[in-house]
Amino acid sequence: MKKIFIEKFDQEVSRVVFGGVIVMNETQEDANNFVKEAIEAGVTYFDVAPTYGNAEERLGPALKPFRKNVFLACKTMERTAEGAQKELDQSLKNMETDYFDLYQLHAVYNLEDVEKIFSPGGAMETYEKAKKNGKIRHIGFSAHSTEAALALIDRYDFDSILFPFNFVSLLKNGYGSYVLEKALEKNMAILGIKSMVLTEKQKGDEEKHPKAWYHPIEDKDLAYKAVKYTLSRQIDVIVPPGNINHFRWALDFIDMELKLTQEDVNDLEKVAEKMTPLFPLKAR
Repeated sequence: MKKIFIEKFDQEVSRVVFGGVIVMNETQEDANNFVKEAIEAGVTYFDVAPTYGNAEERLGPALKPFRKNVFLACKTMERTAEGAQKELDQSLKNMETDYFDLYQLHAVYNLEDVEKIFSPGGAMETYEKAKKNGKIRHIGFSAHSTEAALALIDRYDFDSILFPFNFVSLLKNGYGSYVLEKALEKNMAILGIKSMVLTEKQKGDEEKHPKAWYHPIEDKDLAYKAVKYTLSRQIDVIVPPGNINHFRWALDFIDMELKLTQEDVNDLEKVAEKMTPLFPLKAR
């Protein structure tokens, strides 16, 4: 498993992240087996959130034997100090841990969210208090909105950004390029989501991809090229779609040749031209 030293984390982590959605709605036995498989493959970075159904309840017990050897990230969509504290405490309990290596503002969508987070009684009060008390080591955010991401980058010295860096959106309309540029300027840890997404949800996806709100790439060769494209944009790590098969693909890809060729780019451009980007250029 290829790993990368991230300066902001002062730690080496696996370039593939185990997303908690993988164990959502699975039996505890299957969750245990999926986590063990990831650990044996060399994965050291795990990410979860309260919004992922029962993922915390499944991942906590499964990860407990390996906790001291992994980088564990969590998040909250709560925007007030009180709400964030309550959710942080519950997540720590569910995950059977005393601290998170990274705690993230989750899915910040607009400037109103940003203002709530930084206002008196806002979530940042809880984050800073928790860091001071050793409950979290680093502070980051996730966003699907260019507007919100740029505002957060300007407002605070975050350690990381979790953002969609997807080949269709990047090639077709440049979505994420400016956010990436600003994050690199601040030397943030750059965590890529949606690298293996093709387009918007399609008919039949409810049955084929029940854990996804989008249509993931179904061709493994195309997925490999898409991952190489994302990583070529100076993304530190990727979080594959939340099912075990795409996660296994990512494990295969990360130990293969990751150099993006012009032929790869040409192939991706042809595919992107026919697709509706999941993320339009306009902030969402």
